[in-house]
Amino acid sequence: MTTEIATLAGGCFWCTEAVFNELQGVDAVVSGYIGGSVANPSYEAVCSGRTGHAEAVRISYDPAVIGYGDLLDIFFHTHDPTTLNRQGADTGTQYRSAIFPHSAEQRAEAEAAIARNQPVWEAPIVTSIEPDSQWWPAEAYHQRYFERNGAANGYCAAVVAPKLAKFRKGYAARLKRPAAA
Repeated sequence: MTTEIATLAGGCFWCTEAVFNELQGVDAVVSGYIGGSVANPSYEAVCSGRTGHAEAVRISYDPAVIGYGDLLDIFFHTHDPTTLNRQGADTGTQYRSAIFPHSAEQRAEAEAAIARNQPVWEAPIVTSIEPDSQWWPAEAYHQRYFERNGAANGYCAAVVAPKLAKFRKGYAARLKRPAAA
């Protein structure tokens, strides 16, 4: 099996990770930080908005099962790519919508995905395509956060759960496990 990597930032990584963890062909999703200027940043430092990092996910996937273009289309359908440095109530550059391609081919596909998905949105897509840079995995307590804390965490209950329910309904055929009725 060949594994490829996709790195995407679409607001809070708890939301993004929860979506991509459920997809067929996705082997692993790691929450982390990318695109900043500070070595080994902490969650608190990234949340301050002063490091330049984005909360992001690094997705390991099998391209024979799910393609990079499919991942990008799901990315564009599961967050608002038209709000600059914001997802819902989360504001700041750490919540920007960004794609970090790992190759020239991924960059070309990212450009094509923006063009392909623009008609879905009334406002212009502001998702940036940024150079792949140093990746810093987030602290252990952030990994699979929604899976471990969803019902007990107010943010997860109010923000992540509805987003995940909408995703499951729209992508039921692509889920690792059937969505609960």
